[in-house]
Amino acid sequence: MTTLRLAIVGAGPAGIYAADILLKAERAFNVSIDLFEQLPAPYGLVRYGVAPDHPRIKGVITALRDVLDRGDIRIFGNVEFGRDITLADLKKHYHAVVFATGAIKDADLAIPGIDADGSYGAADFVSWFDGHPDVPRTWPLEAESVAVIGNGNVALDISRMLAKHADDLLPTEIPANVYEGLKASPVTDVHVFGRRGPAQVKFTPLELRELGELNDVDMVVYDEDFDYDAASLDAIANNKQVKVIDRILQQWRTRPSANNAGGEASRRLHLHFWAAPVEVKTDDEGKVSALVYERTRPDGEGGVVRTGEMREVPIQSIYRAVGYFGSPLADVPFDERHGVIPNHEGQVLRADSNERVPGVYATGWIKRGPVGLIGHTKSDAMETVRHIINDQGSWWQPVDPSEAAIPALLAERGVRWTDLEGWHRLDQHEMSLGEPEGRARVKVVPRDEMVSISRAE
Repeated sequence: MTTLRLAIVGAGPAGIYAADILLKAERAFNVSIDLFEQLPAPYGLVRYGVAPDHPRIKGVITALRDVLDRGDIRIFGNVEFGRDITLADLKKHYHAVVFATGAIKDADLAIPGIDADGSYGAADFVSWFDGHPDVPRTWPLEAESVAVIGNGNVALDISRMLAKHADDLLPTEIPANVYEGLKASPVTDVHVFGRRGPAQVKFTPLELRELGELNDVDMVVYDEDFDYDAASLDAIANNKQVKVIDRILQQWRTRPSANNAGGEASRRLHLHFWAAPVEVKTDDEGKVSALVYERTRPDGEGGVVRTGEMREVPIQSIYRAVGYFGSPLADVPFDERHGVIPNHEGQVLRADSNERVPGVYATGWIKRGPVGLIGHTKSDAMETVRHIINDQGSWWQPVDPSEAAIPALLAERGVRWTDLEGWHRLDQHEMSLGEPEGRARVKVVPRDEMVSISRAE
């Protein structure tokens, strides 16, 4: 029986789900799958994109671990596509490749001053507090007043991490350098800005409710933002999620801290709706000094129109959380406008002609853009896998599809790759670091240290 040798680039949920679905699918051939991951550890944004105080979401790792631990998928960590292994290499040793590289860059926010000193992307900050090995170990937490632009879950994640007291993060897997950085933060006020109203936000009720439960942090909302139009009232009446969000916000309006009236906490988290960012002002040294925003109002159909009313909030740093954006891959078609690999249901297309690229597939955020929750990745992978199975006639014809070829190639190039056994070793090491402190784990941050522990060097 024919054996499909499949390479999957990216060992986050998208890549692991695709491997699992293909192995369980009805097909007339055997399957041998190799996962390639540029980081020494698997799980992608579940490990490096979810705030450490969200263990419920990180529970997804248990399901992903179960898939890898079956032993029918090989993993090559610490291998960078385009440098350590190329598309030409994959064509020599596999019948097809699936790219599941996600979207890890910040989308742009095109307003004057956004590149000033003190302006940051949410993705970079998330990578720092999640202990990503490829970002600096320190973060400039020097501002007393901070702005966060965006009304999605990522905006709430970073707002919560900025406002939360560092000691309240100690039970989590937060790395020591992150704890020390947050502990020294002088922040007193975090302002979150969204261009639409409370009934049009993109975050989930769970994320919102958690903000109101923070220790020694007052929630500040403003009565002027709750003059609902018919479209908003309709959304509240007919959408359960919007109804819960409205109930939470209405409860906050009754607190002493509402409208900045003065609560008792040492920190405040302000939610500003109907606020479209216009400009980031700077001081004489080029550092962030204020955010100028324009008040918007509902257009009656769930959208907004500008009012011309400008307001200014003094701040010393600003974070944009307006979405993620995909990154191009060597020798792979890329849509620069949308930040995705051009494709039809996961079948990669040439950027200039929309012709199929045989043997090349995509799944996850690099396929459809950074929208949807982790669960959406499964249906995404099913669609891509269906085409891989049906496209057998157009698979690549590799020169050497043997499983021994890849370890030999990486060894010849001096790549210090990590495997599943190595991940187990690192996993156990991190858990042992957390055990004396009653924590689930303490992440190892430096890449060299992660690799050395994984390889038992």
